[in-house]
Amino acid sequence: MSGTPWKPPPILLAVDLVILTLRSAQLHVLLVERGIEPYKGRYALPGGFLNNADEDLCAAAHRELREEANLNAAHLHLEQLGAYGAPDRDPRGRVVSVAYLAIAPGLPEPEAGTDAAGAAWTPVRDIDSGRLELAFDHRQILTDGIERARTKLEHSSLATAFCDETFTIAELQQVYEAVWGVSLDPRNFYRKVRGVPGFIVAAGAERRTTKGRPAQLFRSGPQTVLSPPLNRPHSGQ
Repeated sequence: MSGTPWKPPPILLAVDLVILTLRSAQLHVLLVERGIEPYKGRYALPGGFLNNADEDLCAAAHRELREEANLNAAHLHLEQLGAYGAPDRDPRGRVVSVAYLAIAPGLPEPEAGTDAAGAAWTPVRDIDSGRLELAFDHRQILTDGIERARTKLEHSSLATAFCDETFTIAELQQVYEAVWGVSLDPRNFYRKVRGVPGFIVAAGAERRTTKGRPAQLFRSGPQTVLSPPLNRPHSGQ
C-alpha cells in the first residue's frame, strides 16, 4: 500500500430550481438561456453554485430565486426536491446539485441573471414533446419536479399554492387539469373537493366570471393532508 493518504476528489455544490406556475391555464416552468459555456445557447433550469462554504443550501436557493428570476421566496411554496450527483452530469467536473421545487400563482415576467442570455416561462408540454432540449440533466430534474407536484396534488393542499389568495372551484380545477394533464368533470370535481374536510373554506365573497351566476370564492383551509385524497385519473379518462 502506498503511504500517500487518500484525498477525496473535489466536489462542487450547486442548487437548481424547478419553478412552476400556471399561465393561460397551462403549466409553465421557468427556463433560462445559458449565456456561457458549457451548453451556451441551450435552455436550463435556473440555478448556480453556492457562493461559499458557509452558505446554507436553502439560503442559496432563495438567492438564486432573486438573482435568476427576481422572485421573493417568501411568496412561494418552496421545498427540496432531491440531490443529483451523477459523475458525468456536468462537463466542468464533479458537481452535485440539490434541486428545489417552487410554486406560486401569477408570477411576473422573469429577468435573466448575470450569466444568462434570457429567461422565459415555457409550457411544460413543449419539453414533454421533445421540441426543447435542456442542458445538463435538467430534463430529469424537471420530470421529477412535475411528478412530485402531481403526486402531492392527490394527497396535500399543494394545488392552492398555484392559486391566488381567493379562488373559485373552477380555478382550482384548472390547476388539477394543468398539472395532471387530464380533463375533469366539473360536478364530480366539485363533489370531491367539498368532500375533503378543511381543504378549502368559503371566503365569504363571490366573483362574476361569466354571464351566469357569480361564483363563490374560497381560500386555502387548515387541512394540509387531504383525507380522503383526490386520486389522479389516468390520462385520457
